[in-house]
Amino acid sequence: MIWRWIALLMMVFMVGSAPAPALAVTSHAIFESSTLNQVIKRNKLVVGMEVEFFPFEYVDEKGRPVGFDVDIAELVAKELGVEIEIKDIKFNGLIPALQAGKVDMIISGMTRTLTRAKTVTFTQPYFETGLCVLLSRKRAPEVKTVEELNREGRILAVKLGTTGDLITGKLFPNAQVNRYKDETACVREVVTGRADAFLYDQLSISKHHKENPETTHAILKPFTHEPFSMAIRKGDPDFLDWLNFFLETIKTDGRYRELYEKHFRDIL
Repeated sequence: MIWRWIALLMMVFMVGSAPAPALAVTSHAIFESSTLNQVIKRNKLVVGMEVEFFPFEYVDEKGRPVGFDVDIAELVAKELGVEIEIKDIKFNGLIPALQAGKVDMIISGMTRTLTRAKTVTFTQPYFETGLCVLLSRKRAPEVKTVEELNREGRILAVKLGTTGDLITGKLFPNAQVNRYKDETACVREVVTGRADAFLYDQLSISKHHKENPETTHAILKPFTHEPFSMAIRKGDPDFLDWLNFFLETIKTDGRYRELYEKHFRDIL
């Protein structure tokens, strides 16, 4: 009899000490904590971008942010039925600002990469381009291909934190790479002959070459694939689904095409 009581006590102890089952996270709880819900509740969408990347984001004569990305951001806010605030942040500070909750999303000509995707979640691409090269007529008049830049003595100018910066170590290990915070500083290095080349997106390189035809030449055939995507914080499926649905909708109903022609018709 005593052994029966001991066995019964052991069963009670084992049941009592078993961990309580974890409560399932409901879809409602996920939505309540989502950026989508928070934006709607506060009636404001805060978008981070570096407002010096023509024609995606730059300032007009009145100092107001304008450009393709600005129009896309304003269209997002319109479809959400909320106001919009654009925060001008240096490119290499955009992801830290997003992680810190200072902005709700990033729309700033940011290329979707595996490295960046470790810390943020990207939407489907809303624009696709590639890296090209602005070349100095003084330092690199004979350069015809990108591969010729991977030599000792070559000096490459790149903007800090961009994909041009990120790929130089792999593609141009023999060249000297100088990093600058501003796009204009990179262009100036090439124009004045202090650098052989500036690596940047196709539209910008084309623009800078047209503005400096006597001191530069360019390779305008992209040598990388650059899909620009919106970035949001990790773990936010509701906001991600909504933004992807938004992009699909405006590409289908013609609004994307209208914005594309507005900003790129005279450039491409």
